[in-house]
Amino acid sequence: MQYVTLGKTGLHVSRVGFGGIPIQRIDQQGANELIDTLIEYGVNYIDTARGYTISEELIGNAIADRRDKFILATKSMARTAEAMANDIETSLRNLKTDYIDLYQVHNPSMENLNTVTGESGALEALLAAKADGRIGHIGITAHALSVFERALELDWVETIMFPYNIVESQCEYLLDKCRERNIGFIAMKPMAGGAIEDGEAAMRYLVTNPNVTVVIPGMYRPEEVRINTVAGSDLSPLTDAENERIVRIRETLTGNFCRRCNYCAPCTVGIGIPSVFLFAGYLERYGLSDWAKDRYSSLPVKASACIGCGKCEPRCPYGLPIREMLKRAAEEFGE
Repeated sequence: MQYVTLGKTGLHVSRVGFGGIPIQRIDQQGANELIDTLIEYGVNYIDTARGYTISEELIGNAIADRRDKFILATKSMARTAEAMANDIETSLRNLKTDYIDLYQVHNPSMENLNTVTGESGALEALLAAKADGRIGHIGITAHALSVFERALELDWVETIMFPYNIVESQCEYLLDKCRERNIGFIAMKPMAGGAIEDGEAAMRYLVTNPNVTVVIPGMYRPEEVRINTVAGSDLSPLTDAENERIVRIRETLTGNFCRRCNYCAPCTVGIGIPSVFLFAGYLERYGLSDWAKDRYSSLPVKASACIGCGKCEPRCPYGLPIREMLKRAAEEFGE
């Protein structure tokens, strides 16, 4: 395993980390065995979130007697100081620790970001927790390029997490800026939410990019840990054969995969099209039906509201059949 410094945090982390979404699919014994495997293969960076149902608790129970072996990162959707303070305490309790190495503002919109940084915003609670040692560092996660760009200018942001993989490379032009500002870049969705089946190619594509600090594939089986860490430990240049595999993956997924670039907006009836497809991906590829449906239910306008006007489709740079995909999502979610 290769280890690197996570930007200005100074934390020494494994190049391959652990994404805590799929762990929701297994029980505590399975989680314990998974953590054993992380240790065996040298993974010391764990990412979870308040929103991942039982993920924090499973991880906390599994590392209770070996906390010193891991760099713990979690995140919260809280936008106010009061809500964030409560979530920090809940995370500490769930993770069975008295400090969390990295606490992240979870996927804010630009409007949310103004609330977070404003009076009585979540940043106040994060800074207070950092001052008293309950958290070590503060980061942000995003799915929108506008939020990524804004985060680069915020002096309190020490890490940025964003989807980056073979088919979602829209943030690539910002990675140099991350490195210049010594902000750690955390690549989430390395398998494009499970759409990329060639895990070895996916991991090699990311770890051979020096602007990627840590990659966090979601894993729930020990075999996945082995495959991802072996591939992620090989930093040699990509071979011609590997580049050919990467090209084939791009070509295969181009016509049916949403990159969440949001160029399709605005929807005539107000559907958040990228969010619908994000949650549909959790349902279809992660096998997390209840969690995906719960997140989908929070959308103010559902896929079933589509009137088939087709205005979104010419705007999509990837030529997605958006109306057809929305119809399928509405059928899958039942609304």
